Amino acid sequence: MKKTTYIFMLFFAIAVYAQASSITVTLTDGVSNESLRAKMENSIARILNEINAAQAADRDLNFSAMGVDANVQRSMSMLWENTPFLCTDEEIVEHCITTGTGYQVRNIPLMMKPTADRAFNEEEYQEAVISFDRQGNVESFYLSISMNLYMNVIKSNLELTDLRRRQMILDYVEQFRTAYNQKDINFLNQVFSDDALIITGKVIMQKHAEGFATQKIQYNKHSKQEYLAKMKRIFQTARYFKITFDEIEVMRHPTNPNFYGVTLLQGYSYNNYHDDGYLFLLWDFTDESHPQIHVRTWQPDKLNGKQLPKDEIFNLSDFDI
Repeated sequence: MKKTTYIFMLFFAIAVYAQASSITVTLTDGVSNESLRAKMENSIARILNEINAAQAADRDLNFSAMGVDANVQRSMSMLWENTPFLCTDEEIVEHCITTGTGYQVRNIPLMMKPTADRAFNEEEYQEAVISFDRQGNVESFYLSISMNLYMNVIKSNLELTDLRRRQMILDYVEQFRTAYNQKDINFLNQVFSDDALIITGKVIMQKHAEGFATQKIQYNKHSKQEYLAKMKRIFQTARYFKITFDEIEVMRHPTNPNFYGVTLLQGYSYNNYHDDGYLFLLWDFTDESHPQIHVRTWQPDKLNGKQLPKDEIFNLSDFDI
């Protein structure tokens, strides 16, 4: 009996130690100023250690321990409310990316850990990106697309101006995705233009005279107000909401360099509903501080058991600027 009690206490002590172990962060390059690099490393470590402490104690995040501003607090709180998470690595060693406005650190490993009342209660690996201003202050924390998708877009065009825009587009695409995971209707309201065209596709069965039926896509147009009203109802009833992007292609408009078309393969889940399909977004970066989405379309990725042909997927050439 004593031996059993001792073993239990030993395992309990190990578990407590594992939960309390401190995460260290090292930025290998991308920031030449040593004091600035140390400030950013310390900020990331404080955020991740507090995330793990809150997860272990089953409590809300303590933002005073992180030292982040109100905007970051709001964003992380909404993400935490949808599904808590923790960092799975004790040592983060990453490259720092220079952006037009500061710095980014990507590839931060997270394990999403939905609580028992979530429809999706399995753990899931995700990655986060933390952005900093030029002084090393944390500007944002949100879920990121995978590094290989990010680099495929960045390397697809090395023209300096376009490269900067591509970084901005990817940044906003990641914010756009995180907004759904946060159920942030206010962000969606800001990012969609007032006259945005929203097209959704629905697979229906079409009967033929010969007696057989095939699938076809029925398209419906919605205004921004109609779409946001629908999303607000879904957000209110969804116990858990998840958006993932597995493919991404960015195209610049041939005559208007402020317009970009972004095509994504999206996974969309809430409660017991899930679908996969192609999401197209027409972004307007005329005002870089407040980019707008003028067009959003969705199509199923498969029809009649086959992948949707590439020439049937909405793209930039389908819409007049």
